[in-house]
Amino acid sequence: MTIKKETGLIDFLVTHGYTKTKVRQLLKHRVISVNNRVVTGHDCQLSAGDIVSMEAKPQPGQDILEQYGIAIVYEDDAVMVINKPTGLLTIATETEKKETAYYLLNAYFKERNASRPDRIFIVHRLDRETSGLIVFAKDEAAKKKLQKDWNDAEKKYYAVVEGVPKNPEGKLESYLVETKSFKVYSAAEADETRHAITRYKVLKSDKTHALLDVVLETGRKHQIRVHLSDMGCPVVGDKKYGAVTNPIRRVALHAYSLSFLHPVSRKRMHFTTPLPKAFESLFRRRP
Repeated sequence: MTIKKETGLIDFLVTHGYTKTKVRQLLKHRVISVNNRVVTGHDCQLSAGDIVSMEAKPQPGQDILEQYGIAIVYEDDAVMVINKPTGLLTIATETEKKETAYYLLNAYFKERNASRPDRIFIVHRLDRETSGLIVFAKDEAAKKKLQKDWNDAEKKYYAVVEGVPKNPEGKLESYLVETKSFKVYSAAEADETRHAITRYKVLKSDKTHALLDVVLETGRKHQIRVHLSDMGCPVVGDKKYGAVTNPIRRVALHAYSLSFLHPVSRKRMHFTTPLPKAFESLFRRRP
C-alpha cells in the first residue's frame, strides 16, 4: 500500500479496516514493514510515497522467543527492550551458558538475518527469579552511553509479599554484602558493603499478603528481596530470603516499569508492562 499523504501508521491501517488492537499485535509480531524495513513502534509516522507491507509468514527466529516466553517490547537500531519471563537468566553463569536472554536473543538475530545478524550488549540484568523489563544495547557505543546514564534510569517493580507492612509506604536503607554462597544480607557499613535504598508503597492488601509498588534508588544485587525480608515481609515464593509459601510457583517480583535516556536520540524512553495475572490471583483466591 502506497501512502498518499502524511499520517500515522496506526491511523492509516485503521482506515483500511484494522482495529487499533490488531495493529498493535501486528507491530508486536514484527509483520509490518515500511519501505521494506520492519517497524515496531506505535508512534511510526508515514510520509507521502512510503510503502506499507505486511508479511503473512512468521518471522524467522520467532519460535525461539515463543519457546522461552520472551516478548520484544521495543526495538530500533540502538536498543532492544524485552519482557523477560521468570526462571530465565539474563546472562550466562558457570553452570548455564545457553538458556539465557543474552544467548537466545543473539540466536534469534542469527535466524532473523543470517548474513548480517544484529548483536546485543548487556546494560543491566534481572535476577533469574524476577520477570520484567530489560534493555539491551545493539552496539558498543550505545551500551557505554546507557551505562553512563544509568543512574538517571528509573526502575519500578511489583512485589507480592508475605504479611502486610506496618507503614503503607516507606524507605528501606542498609549496606549490603554478598557471601561466598551468593546470598546477600544487610550488614554494618564497611569497605566491602554497598549502600542500598529501596522505596515502597502498598497498593493493595488482605490479611496475609500485600502488593507493593517498589522503586529502586540504587541497583544492588538482590536488593529488593533483602530489604523486604529485613522488613519482615519476604517476597512470596522467595525461599532464599525467608518466604514460607510459594502458591504461584515463582518469586512474585516483576520489573514493570523502565525509563531511560535513549543513547542516540537522547529522548526519554518509558516502557511498562501490566501486573502479572498470577500476582492478581493471590488476592482473588481469598474470600
